[in-house]
Amino acid sequence: MPDPTRVAIAVIHGMGSQGDKPQGPNDISFSAGLYRALRNYMAPEEWNGRVAWREVFWADILQERQEDYVLKALKGKARWLKTRRFVMHNLTDAAAYRKVSDNETDVYQRVQARVTDAIDNLQAVAGPDTPLLVLAHSLGGHIVSNYIYDRQKAMRLDAPWVQALTPFQRLETMAGFVTFGCNIPIFTFAYPPDEVWPINYPGIRIPQPRRISPWWQNFNDKDDVLGMPLAPAGTRYQDMADAGDLSDRWINAGSPLTSWTPASHNGYWTDRHFYRPVAAMIRKALKIGPVT
Repeated sequence: MPDPTRVAIAVIHGMGSQGDKPQGPNDISFSAGLYRALRNYMAPEEWNGRVAWREVFWADILQERQEDYVLKALKGKARWLKTRRFVMHNLTDAAAYRKVSDNETDVYQRVQARVTDAIDNLQAVAGPDTPLLVLAHSLGGHIVSNYIYDRQKAMRLDAPWVQALTPFQRLETMAGFVTFGCNIPIFTFAYPPDEVWPINYPGIRIPQPRRISPWWQNFNDKDDVLGMPLAPAGTRYQDMADAGDLSDRWINAGSPLTSWTPASHNGYWTDRHFYRPVAAMIRKALKIGPVT
C-alpha cells in the first residue's frame, strides 16, 4: 500500500537545446534549479521522503540531427550560425513534434514514449495510487496535453491497451497540471475557435481535498514571447477558465537582467514567483488522506 502522504512530480522540458545524450530515469538535469529551489523553500518534513521527482527528457531525439544539419549544411556557408542554431533547436522542435503515424519510430510516438517511461518510473517509486503533479515548460505543455488527450480518447473508445493500465498510468490520480512559458495556442489556429478541444480533468480518482484548484494553472511572463494565455485560444478553453478549472497567471520571471526580456522564457525554473505557488500545490496534494 503506497504512503498516502506522498506526491509524485513529473517535470517535462520544452523546446530548445537541452542535450543530445539520453539520461537515466533518476537523473535531474534541466529541472535541477526548480528542484533545489523547492527543496530549500519547503520544510524537510514536507519534502524528504515524501516527494518523488522524475524528469521527462526528450531533447536527444531531435538534437543530434539538428546539430548535424547546422554543422554540415550551414557551417562555412551561411552567416548568423548562433541565431540559426537557436532557430533550429526551437522552431524545429515544434515543427517535428506532430503526429504523422502510429509507428513507434515517429517523433511524436518517441516523445510520448518518454512520458510513459517517466510515469511508469514514478509509479514504481511512489505507488499506483499516489497523487501526481505535472510541471510542463514551453512545448512540454503541448506534449503532455496531447498525451492526456490520447489516453482520454482511448478510454472513450474502450481501447484494450488503455483499459489494462493502472489509474496512475491513465493519469487518473493527477492532482494538477502546471504549464509555464506555454505555447499551446500556436497549435490551435488550424481550427475554428469553437472546434479547439482541451483535455478534460484527468484526476477523477483524487479526492477533492487533495486536488489543485484550479486544476490547470498556466504561468507566463509578459515579456516571454513564447508564453501565452490559454483562455483566449478557443471557446472551450474560455469555458474552462469561467468554470474555475483553468487559471492564466501572469508573473515576472527571471533575473534583473532577463526578467524584462524574452529571455524570461527560461527564467521560471528558479524564480520565487513560480516555485512558491508550486510549493503550495505540493502541500495541497500532500494532504493526509487515502486516495479513493
